[in-house]
Amino acid sequence: MVSIRLDAQWIDYLVIALYFAFVLGVGWWAKRGVSSSIEFFLSGRSLPAWVTGLAFISANLGAVEIMGMSATGAQYGLPTMHYFWVGAIPAMLFLGVVMMPFYYGSKVRSVPEFMRMRFGTGAHLVNAISFAVAQLLIAGVNLALLATIVNRLLGWPMWVGLILAAAFVLFYITVGGLSAAIYNEVLQFFVIVAALLPLTLVGLHRVGGWSGLKERIAGDGMLGAQQLSTWPGEQLSGFQNPFLSVVGIVFGLGFVLSFGYWTTNFVEVQRAMASKNITAARMTPIIGAFPKMFIPFIVIIPGMIAAVLVNELAEFKRYDFAGDTAAADATGVTYNDALLLLMRDVLPNGLLGLAIAGLLAAFMAGMAANISAFNTVVSYDLWQQYVKKDAPDAHYLKVGRVATLLACIIAIFTALIAASFSNLMDYLQTLFGFFNAPLFATFILGMFWKRMTPTAGWAGLVSGTLAAVAVWSASEFGGLFSLGGGQGLAFLSASVAFVTDILVSVVVTQFTAPKPVHELRGLVYSETPKTQLVDPDEESLPFYRRPVPMALLALAMVIALNVAFA
Repeated sequence: MVSIRLDAQWIDYLVIALYFAFVLGVGWWAKRGVSSSIEFFLSGRSLPAWVTGLAFISANLGAVEIMGMSATGAQYGLPTMHYFWVGAIPAMLFLGVVMMPFYYGSKVRSVPEFMRMRFGTGAHLVNAISFAVAQLLIAGVNLALLATIVNRLLGWPMWVGLILAAAFVLFYITVGGLSAAIYNEVLQFFVIVAALLPLTLVGLHRVGGWSGLKERIAGDGMLGAQQLSTWPGEQLSGFQNPFLSVVGIVFGLGFVLSFGYWTTNFVEVQRAMASKNITAARMTPIIGAFPKMFIPFIVIIPGMIAAVLVNELAEFKRYDFAGDTAAADATGVTYNDALLLLMRDVLPNGLLGLAIAGLLAAFMAGMAANISAFNTVVSYDLWQQYVKKDAPDAHYLKVGRVATLLACIIAIFTALIAASFSNLMDYLQTLFGFFNAPLFATFILGMFWKRMTPTAGWAGLVSGTLAAVAVWSASEFGGLFSLGGGQGLAFLSASVAFVTDILVSVVVTQFTAPKPVHELRGLVYSETPKTQLVDPDEESLPFYRRPVPMALLALAMVIALNVAFA
């Protein structure tokens, strides 16, 4: 087994200790603002847009972004940029311009609660349970990687790292609630950038700059050449036909998975809901879009560098693409190790400590986001709605803290599931296909089609999820078809879930009764007055504080990036 032990010295431990002390201090400071459940779960709806915007991105800068994207960059190269420029930015802008006014204006406390108001308890219960399960599984990903860092740093067994990492996140979420999570996420955003930027620059210097990196990758023949342009991305999608690959990426990733994740995922939406008004809530994902489009340069590029600079990983990749599984396993590394291996080989002490702190920050931000969303849904959407409706506010605050404890304990076990995947993006995209794709279908159809019925809401959700599971199982266990690697199976499962949900919802609607029109105000686009969707003083604000002009600017920038790296 290859040693990936990081050679940390006292200066590195000092940097890490200072970071941990600061995080605990923020959690304790935030405690003073938590006296009610709305302050614990939604920060009292009082935060400015720049804070929630940075927290919005930092909450997503967990295992998926850092280790998952660097692993996918090492495996597939530049086509991984699609997860940002096609699979994130357009959906984030749509969330800010179109959907946040409905979330914020309806004063719901969670996305499942919006589903209950629109479709009733059937769709609400399905959504709340599936969301809660998904958060526990995804929190396990972040926790597994936190434990991995502790193992690489100190040599401690994984189970010790799992318990310590879970306890740390448990403390500052239980004490300070969402405010502690959000303010720590803002801090963590800057720590992550400060950690990964030097790693990228030093790594590029070691391979001879951008031109040197391209030469090294192109040296692998046709497979290498395909990794130096974003389109058509056949390796990433798993579709060998260029046209099908583009369709799979644009529809499967860019529409179904992306919009399903960014517009209905309460982990992200919760940050915007903590804003002080509708304009700030709409600006939250739009502000987040600007750093989001440049994060690939400090996440994906290091993975690509590691795949040519680190001998063990380069060897693993050659065997992997040749289909020699036994030889690949014998190297003792996987794509998930790309960032750690690069840190081991290129960073001097001091910078190594900063990089380790950055990774710990990323995984804690991701896990804290999952846990804070989980405790809100369990407390408001499950416990208050179906177990104890009219208890005092202090009761739900207590339930939220108990839910936080249980989530951290369960995440220790779900971390063991995540640890079994060689590329975490495969695992994450599969989960999103199961849970987010059908939810987006139900959500978008119900928002723009007032005739859609409550029965169709839950029937579509269930059928879409089952369809995704069936497609995935048919490929993984049934051997009925294969897409030749890549993440095309996740794209296909999500697309099938989306289409199935739409078809079932339309059919069921024809045979069931809709809600009365007067109950759809604030929930359906055609029934909601425009004045209810914007703040009255928005037009008087400068352009950089208005959602639509800033969304158009972000869209133009991301189109330019797509063209430049095509």
